[in-house]
Amino acid sequence: MHTTKAAQQTTGTADAAVGTRERIVRAAARLLQRQGYEGTGIKQIAGEAGATLGSVYHFFPGGKQELAVAAIRHGEGEFADMLTTALSGTEDPAAAIEDCTRLLATALRASDWTEGCPVAATALETVGRAPAIQRACAEAIGHWTDLVAAKLRDGGLDQDLAHELAGAVISTLEGAELTAQVLRSEEPLRSAGRHLARLVRTYL
Repeated sequence: MHTTKAAQQTTGTADAAVGTRERIVRAAARLLQRQGYEGTGIKQIAGEAGATLGSVYHFFPGGKQELAVAAIRHGEGEFADMLTTALSGTEDPAAAIEDCTRLLATALRASDWTEGCPVAATALETVGRAPAIQRACAEAIGHWTDLVAAKLRDGGLDQDLAHELAGAVISTLEGAELTAQVLRSEEPLRSAGRHLARLVRTYL
């Protein structure tokens, strides 16, 4: 899952108005989203943020891993905001989840298929090697799952079923978004949305 185009434009405009640390985190989040952990270097992040290498290490003395954790949390928060907005657009949980997939599909196309999930690439590249990053990625997925579960509980599902079904929703969205990027097509996400809505309705 990724940041919407409008949110990215707002972020880019606001970069000049925020402090150096926040600019570094935002730049790192964008680069990790597009290039993954291994493909993103500290020097590139500093250049993208308009900061010096000394500034990066001043704010993140733990280096790239510490910065990656902050960037993942930033990306997670941006996606959580988008997810919250989509889920609150209608009282019907099934329709709300389908709305999420439409928004993701539109935003992915707008990024020319380059800006997918803010945690997926980094998580896959660092699993088993960077526990702090892995924890941050797991927390992100857990938070998104909790947001969907809350919507399902509002629709009448009990807590355990809502959480289990929400996990299936997030897992499906992750896979559908990756497929959409590979195929350069909105259809995998839109199809996932239609089928997820039908699944949710069977429980409701």
